[in-house]
Amino acid sequence: MNRSVRRIRLTCRTRVNLRGHLRNRGTLKLAGGGAAVLLALSGCSSSAGSSSGSAGSSSSPERLSGTVTVFAAASLKESFTTLGKEFEKAHPGTKVTFNFSGSDTLAASITSGAPADVFAAASDTTMKTVTDAGDASGTPATFVRNQLEIATLPGNPEKISSLKDLTDSRLKVALCDKEVPCGAAAQKALDAAGLKLTPVSYEQDVKSALTKVELKEVDAAVVYKTDVKAAGSRVEGVEFPESAEAVNSYPIVLLKDAPNAAAAKEFIALVRSGDGQRVLGAAGFLKP
Repeated sequence: MNRSVRRIRLTCRTRVNLRGHLRNRGTLKLAGGGAAVLLALSGCSSSAGSSSGSAGSSSSPERLSGTVTVFAAASLKESFTTLGKEFEKAHPGTKVTFNFSGSDTLAASITSGAPADVFAAASDTTMKTVTDAGDASGTPATFVRNQLEIATLPGNPEKISSLKDLTDSRLKVALCDKEVPCGAAAQKALDAAGLKLTPVSYEQDVKSALTKVELKEVDAAVVYKTDVKAAGSRVEGVEFPESAEAVNSYPIVLLKDAPNAAAAKEFIALVRSGDGQRVLGAAGFLKP
């Protein structure tokens, strides 16, 4: 029987198969070396079961729930609203709420203690306000870029074809406030062209500047290409070369003490994913 024991010192899988074979034949004698054979097979079974149990105990992905509060630049309204719906569909039980406004206004709210999970800004400068205050968790990541365009009334009745045309005193022009990313970018483009422009109004965010055109309160406004595209037939866009000197990067970050950090991380992952980039690209945003 000792020889039989030596012969079955095989891998665990082979031993288990052997046990089944012997059981089917019903010929194994429970005496002497035969008992040793069963003990060997029993130990193998115990080991295999332990290994299987270990694999089955791996933790499954955490199911997300609750509300994710996202503070985002006004120019992200259309694309982020779409991504929010996709996120809720992919994670039943979650809800994404947005606060769209000028990035500087949002940054001020965050540093003043407003509860939020995610901040997506329209410039590195406004994001720096939040990171310098210690209100960001981790390092912000650039997820898209955006370029300026002139928005005119449909049909471009004033025949505006360049940034210089906006300096005509006969025209009423709206700009974003200089503290807002779109306003800072517009000023940078004007400086690059060596131009000075006094608008009839400074707006707190890019959507407000665009609305001035849509309501025919001004002849033109300097906004982002994405906003011109989102407005459709309500406005007409005019490109100008100086806009290449003022392309804004858009960073996104998880906020410190985020009420729903787990879901917030997944929303940021969606924004930066291939699916997120397709939605943002369709809206007119440039790759990061």
